[in-house]
Amino acid sequence: SLNKMNFITRLSALCLKKSKMQQRHQSSKRPAVPLGSRILTDPSKVYEHNMWDHMQWSQEEEENAKEKAAENSLVKVQWEDQDKYEREAKILPERRREELKTKEGSSEQTKSSSTNSISHKNETFEKGEKYWKKNYGGGSASVQGYMYDKNHSKSLTDNPQCKSCGEELGRLESFPGSDATYRILEVGCGAGNSVFPILKVLCNTPGTFLYCCDFASGAVELVKSHSSYNSAWCSAFVHDVCDDALPYPFPDEILDVILLVFVLSTIHPDRMQGVVNRLAKLLKPGGMLLFRDYGRYDMAQLRFKRGCCLSENFYVRGDGTRVYFFTKDEIWNMFNLAGLTEVQNLVDRRLQVNRKKKVKMQRVWIQSKFQKPLLLSLNNPEETSKRHFY
Repeated sequence: SLNKMNFITRLSALCLKKSKMQQRHQSSKRPAVPLGSRILTDPSKVYEHNMWDHMQWSQEEEENAKEKAAENSLVKVQWEDQDKYEREAKILPERRREELKTKEGSSEQTKSSSTNSISHKNETFEKGEKYWKKNYGGGSASVQGYMYDKNHSKSLTDNPQCKSCGEELGRLESFPGSDATYRILEVGCGAGNSVFPILKVLCNTPGTFLYCCDFASGAVELVKSHSSYNSAWCSAFVHDVCDDALPYPFPDEILDVILLVFVLSTIHPDRMQGVVNRLAKLLKPGGMLLFRDYGRYDMAQLRFKRGCCLSENFYVRGDGTRVYFFTKDEIWNMFNLAGLTEVQNLVDRRLQVNRKKKVKMQRVWIQSKFQKPLLLSLNNPEETSKRHFY
């Protein structure tokens, strides 16, 4: 429908261009222009703004980037250390959350006792938001009238031989957001940098519901403690997307949109396909997955020193977090194997400028939209090529 098209367009613009990405800081002396429309046509004016869009690399720039990446990949992290980083991937954010909590506790002793609880929650969120953005931001009734079995051959409500249909339907109808008609999941929500801007949109869109998850319970606690959090239209929960055996608090094939923004790059390459496969199962037919993450030869990749490379294009930062740098072909292959259809898959190249230091930095991101094909019509099985695009 037109309303659904408008909504997903707004959501895509909000989450893929504004949240969880390296923000563009507009010049205070010039009016802001729409994101993506600032084109550098005169090289002599490169330092007039902080960011330029749709940059084309010269062959020399491309070759230099490849050489730098090859050079910083010559020395690999020892296998025993790589295993440690894999084990501590979940522990690290929790430990730092405890450090943050301790600092907050000590600072509370100097505060006035008249500070109310709502103000405290907002302050806690703001501190956590800055911390998570700095370290991890780059820095989820029936389904439109149907409930499908695993083979997608017919709806459960039309299956007379399903002895436990009543129990199954009762279970499915009891999950958070079961009454919603449009459901969104943000994977890796952190402290809620994207959650609350999204909720502002949802407040004006009846029938919508937002799920958000993170594997760090401290981050989820921050989201739940925020004054704008309301379980009537949002459910935040702890979840490790790499654990295939861990169930989600809602059934498969109910999500209209999944946001996977700067999350997949933190996962070991060997586990990425399994994560994408599992997320694809959560989408309803026609549902969309919105993806944004680091692209190959981004400035962040070229800045790594020798000894930080775990495997090809996969690195560990000084704080123990890991990051992978994708090509759009890798993303296409991964999501295609998961049964999703490409709607958009592009390389977003920008030139970031430090005008004070006269430094130019090439930024590269991958931005994509992949959709789950509609099921075959129950009344017309021969309709094999039916697809739905927003």
